[in-house]
Amino acid sequence: MNVAIDFAWDDRFLVGHPAMDDTHHEFVELVNAMLGAGEQNFAALLDAFASHVEAHFASEQTLMDRYAFPARDCHVDEHERVLASVREVRALVADGDVETGRELARALAGWFPGHTDYMDSALSTWITRKVADGAPVVLRRSMKHS
Repeated sequence: MNVAIDFAWDDRFLVGHPAMDDTHHEFVELVNAMLGAGEQNFAALLDAFASHVEAHFASEQTLMDRYAFPARDCHVDEHERVLASVREVRALVADGDVETGRELARALAGWFPGHTDYMDSALSTWITRKVADGAPVVLRRSMKHS
């Protein structure tokens, strides 16, 4: 059963690190595309997402290593669990199980906001303290329409 989920970019996902914010924007776009994909497009979108998330998580791990982020191991472990799920689901989708791919996309849409709020924002704050002895500045505009 395909249940529609409202998962679009929202400034609440901003963490104040431009490279991370750009990557997060792409993450949301790709997950949103998978949520709305037809049977024929899904495998290709999942492949594009898999390539994105590998690079996304590697980039964050490089930042964690460079700036000796104290919560590195916990953050990397969470990334590894997501990557393992993506790899497993890619194999199932390749065998025709698109519904499990859709379940993954819904799970990612549910996982991402919390991960960004807690893990990625902490990494951004840590980097800013190390580089500029301050906190990141995040300007969020309201995405709600009156």
